[in-house]
Amino acid sequence: MYVVEDKGGAIALMLAALLFLGTWPAVLTLLERRGRLPQHTYLDYSITNLLAAILIALTFGQIGDSKPNMPNFFTQLSQDNWSSILFAMAGGIVLSLGNLATQYAWAFVGLSVTEVITSSITVVIGTTMNYFLDDRINKAEILFPGVGCFLIAVCLGSAVHSSNSADNKEKLGGSSSNYKDMSGVYGDNKNDINEPKKDLENNLDSGSNHVLTSKTEKAKAGTAEYLIELENRRSIKVIGSNIFLGLGIVFFAGICFSLFSPAFNLATNDQWHTLKKGVPHLVVYTAFFYFSVSCFILAIALNLIFLYKPILGLPRSSLKAYVNDWNGRQWAFLAGLLCGFGNGFQFMGGQAAGYAAADAVQALPLVSTFWAVVLFGEYRRSSNKTYVLLVSMLSMFIVAVAVLMASSGHRKAKE
Repeated sequence: MYVVEDKGGAIALMLAALLFLGTWPAVLTLLERRGRLPQHTYLDYSITNLLAAILIALTFGQIGDSKPNMPNFFTQLSQDNWSSILFAMAGGIVLSLGNLATQYAWAFVGLSVTEVITSSITVVIGTTMNYFLDDRINKAEILFPGVGCFLIAVCLGSAVHSSNSADNKEKLGGSSSNYKDMSGVYGDNKNDINEPKKDLENNLDSGSNHVLTSKTEKAKAGTAEYLIELENRRSIKVIGSNIFLGLGIVFFAGICFSLFSPAFNLATNDQWHTLKKGVPHLVVYTAFFYFSVSCFILAIALNLIFLYKPILGLPRSSLKAYVNDWNGRQWAFLAGLLCGFGNGFQFMGGQAAGYAAADAVQALPLVSTFWAVVLFGEYRRSSNKTYVLLVSMLSMFIVAVAVLMASSGHRKAKE
């Protein structure tokens, strides 16, 4: 079994995880903006997300000789360690709920703000829990100021969303009469705005390509025309929605995210002494395997339900329509691999340097915001107030991740 034992290797894994975990949300957001149903996308994503955990277990988890206190992956599968397995699976369940919620939150709140708020909540709650679970191996005088920076970023993220929403409302209010006449712009008429959905549902029933065509690429990013054309094309309709709906989904996701890392910590280090005497702790690769299995099972079950009983006004689909929907499937598969390897690298780094320090990967909004601006034109033609808040939010994240990484400690070897 391959084990990361030095601080430098742990930080390298954290940086790789930061890149992967900041990129996969942009891929799923791109598919939603192109009209692909989130239920279809998440089912594809879940398959390769589990595949990544299996690959990590069969490679890193099997490299080298098995040791009494660190058995290889296959050796550990037959051991009596169900209490630790349950902790790992509980972590997978809350992560699955969080990822599923953010898929909808990206549409309502935007990619960058969603990632900022959820990541900040994760750090404020999850990092504090991991600090005590890790027997305080991280430097508290450095760690908690970093946590404070993330807490400030939560407030700034909410302010950015509110300011940007006000900017968009003003743009739509000043658009041409042809665009202002479109239903749903101000949330007054929800019936006509759903017309594209009816066409979409018919396409789904026949299993045909359901991505709507539009002139979104021809409109300048940030303009009212761009916003309305994007609304017509995307699968989740958001113009005129309640601002608190999106923020509510985001905060729910943040609470879920804050619990998965502490649960994984308990699974691999058994701080509550639930294992029988002589039974070795779950190695990170075995724990990640069970973690991903529970994540996969819940995601598949919920999204199969959402196919036939969709939420948030999405059209009804079917299993047949999902199987026949190959439009963008390769990108959903890529997103699952990126997320799977990102989570795996985060846990490998956390096992070496402390899970509290590994939460530095929650600075992934720095990567997500880059993609949001480059790919989606977020914050184009926004007000000076929005720009100031955005820069302040990202600056606070840069400080926070640097401080959190500086708090890295070194876990003592298990006896």
